Amino acid sequence: MARSRLMIFDCDGVLVDSEPLAAKAYERVYEKHGMPGVHGGIIAQCIGMKQSDIIVKIKELTGHQFPPAADGDIWAETKLLFSEELKPTPGIVPFLSALAGDRCVASSSSIERINHSLSVTGQSRFFGEAIFSSSMVKNGKPAPDIFLFAAEKMDAKPADCIVVEDSPFGIQGAVAAGMIAIGYTGGGHTYPEHSTRLKAAGADFVCADWREVGRQLAGLGVPA
Repeated sequence: MARSRLMIFDCDGVLVDSEPLAAKAYERVYEKHGMPGVHGGIIAQCIGMKQSDIIVKIKELTGHQFPPAADGDIWAETKLLFSEELKPTPGIVPFLSALAGDRCVASSSSIERINHSLSVTGQSRFFGEAIFSSSMVKNGKPAPDIFLFAAEKMDAKPADCIVVEDSPFGIQGAVAAGMIAIGYTGGGHTYPEHSTRLKAAGADFVCADWREVGRQLAGLGVPA
């Protein structure tokens, strides 16, 4: 009898092709507050982090100290862009439609952002209430906290969980949690070294599209 597996999906860059839009939002908001130069290359080094950690990282990279009182501006600009332009990653909707078994979302984004992203892209129906945010745990990725929390809430053992992540931080967190880690490079923010970096972070497999993810899952005994 096949083992029961829990599929854990990151949201940004995995379920939704959001990273280019999120980078644009950060650039616009920082410039609005008199801090230009926060371009896509800067934000690329922050993919997989929660917002508070991104702000710290941007300061390390640029010297810009974002005003805490204006934190809400980042989500406001991001939400506007998402409402107008956000799309699911190519092939994810038919993939989820065919996927059997338990699944959940474990993301560094806020619950509001995750829910908005899934709603805009028509994916809310696939997850229901099984949505978990790094805001619910002490440490964000690359710590394993969010993945262990999700497994506990879904009544799954870490060894029976399979995580799909697009960032090295996320892969590191999944590996630290003792879970199978699949790296995904099918988002619009992918780059030539993406696969190599995911493998270096500990990914068991790296897949460029959802058909390949399905093939790897089949090899693990998961119908997809």
